[in-house]
Amino acid sequence: MEGSAVFKTPCKPARVKSPGSACRTPVAIPASPFMKKLGCGTGVSVYLMNRNGKQTHSPWAIKKINSKCAKKQMNIYQKRLSEEAKILKDLQHPNIIGFRAFTTAKDGSKCLAMEYGGEQSLNDLIERRREAGLQAFPVATIEKVALHVARGLQYLHNEKKLLHGDMKSCNIVIKGDFETIKICDVGVSLRLDENMQVTDPNTCYIGTEPWKPKEALEDEQITDKADIFAYGLTLWEMMTLSVPHLEMLDSEGDDGDSFDEDDFDEDAYYERLGTRPPLDTVTLGGAYQRMVELFCLCTEVDPCKRPSAAHIVQALESNSQLDETSLEVIVIE
Repeated sequence: MEGSAVFKTPCKPARVKSPGSACRTPVAIPASPFMKKLGCGTGVSVYLMNRNGKQTHSPWAIKKINSKCAKKQMNIYQKRLSEEAKILKDLQHPNIIGFRAFTTAKDGSKCLAMEYGGEQSLNDLIERRREAGLQAFPVATIEKVALHVARGLQYLHNEKKLLHGDMKSCNIVIKGDFETIKICDVGVSLRLDENMQVTDPNTCYIGTEPWKPKEALEDEQITDKADIFAYGLTLWEMMTLSVPHLEMLDSEGDDGDSFDEDDFDEDAYYERLGTRPPLDTVTLGGAYQRMVELFCLCTEVDPCKRPSAAHIVQALESNSQLDETSLEVIVIE
């Protein structure tokens, strides 16, 4: 987060051309200390850049390599950010963060300018709700997120033949009271062939451990259904306000700060990875049945049993039954 250190006078800011502008007016990207920090990830930080000028100038989100990351990792992050810029530039969908510019700053760091999708990630909202002592998000909110994210995934899978590769609440940005819902961070996306399979031997599924499907953990064939598994766990996050397979942390002790790392059962945690985490449907109530069904379908261990993003969109848009068979749901005791 933003510190209180005194910063040196920044070098002359890099200037880039604003895409879509008729006159191609150059836009100056300020040095990091002069922008509001929105968040950070592995090796990168994201800042809010307010663009002065006409009212039509909307703010941008600027992703930069973290200056504090190890030099050995710098090239990896630079390459990943360049790849993300290349992929993002080719995407255009209301539920995918848009590309704005890509440039190199005077200090040599890469800067990816993106559409500003909101100050908060879905994960931020989940954490805030949990800290406030609240329960699951309203079912209407979860259904809205489910539909909009599924539309974004359908576009990636079917139109662009891309696997997002790291679906989770951290990679969904929200504006206002869920006014817009957009998928971000496509830097680890993988190409899909005509059979919806990742076949390039030079690529590997990155993902994030708690959201990884069994096939990714066991180095089996990766398909579009890897995103679907992680998507299902994202819905689970909204119903439980927890991190998949780490829900035991929320029940340790009388308060959230009493967890002792030495008591954490690492073997049990790794045993759970790639499986469907428990869900207390009794506490949720009948109103959530539809989202519970979707979560169960998406988190089948066998990827062939998971629905496609297109199927999910069709079912949610038509308000039809997701599956006619009864679904077993594991309940937290």
